[in-house]
Amino acid sequence: MKLDILAFGAHPDDVELGCGGTLAKEISLGKKVGIVDLTRGELGTRGSAEIRDKEASDAAKILGVVVRENLRMRDGFFKNDEEHQLEIIKMIRKYKPEIVLCNAVDDRHIDHAKGSKLVSDACFLSGLRRIETSLENENQEAWRPKLVYHYIQWKNIEPDFVVDITGFTDKKIESIMAYSSQFYNPDTKEPTTPIATKNFLDSLHYRAQDLGRLIGTDYGEGFTVERYVAVNSLGDLM
Repeated sequence: MKLDILAFGAHPDDVELGCGGTLAKEISLGKKVGIVDLTRGELGTRGSAEIRDKEASDAAKILGVVVRENLRMRDGFFKNDEEHQLEIIKMIRKYKPEIVLCNAVDDRHIDHAKGSKLVSDACFLSGLRRIETSLENENQEAWRPKLVYHYIQWKNIEPDFVVDITGFTDKKIESIMAYSSQFYNPDTKEPTTPIATKNFLDSLHYRAQDLGRLIGTDYGEGFTVERYVAVNSLGDLM
């Protein structure tokens, strides 16, 4: 299966939080989209890895992605080394995406920046034909995505571009709330975490509103780039 967009997240819920609205919009436009989670989020304060598995599956159905995989790397302890790069390369060569989305380049959680660099490096290495990989006993062909973009997470990183997600914010929030064990619930007896507060839940709306305001729309999601964004003409710019 060839995908148009493959989104990577260090943990289940990273993709929904960072670019769920963009994915929902692209899917509505007929794009084939997949998600690969690096870990099961087993070190999370609330819930469990098994609960996260179910929540991730539910969120994928809400967004409408055609495939979601989990590489089961060690939460908190995966590394940007050959072993882990090869696992990412196998996914890139399996799905041959034109665009890869991945974690923020810098963030509060150490796995986010690690995951960002790991996926970015693997995207380059995946295009080198002398790196040989196989999956399910079949040799894989080299493949390098045309574009790698990084979504924004906890920190307010200045975006290089903003996607208008007006009309898709509700679906983004619905996919996030599929992770009911992780986010704000006034009736739960689980410990409070930075993402399990009402303030954080509210921030999903007001951050998207603020980014939308900056581009003249109702809601937006921001991304950073690894190279200049090219346009054919000034008319391509909003």
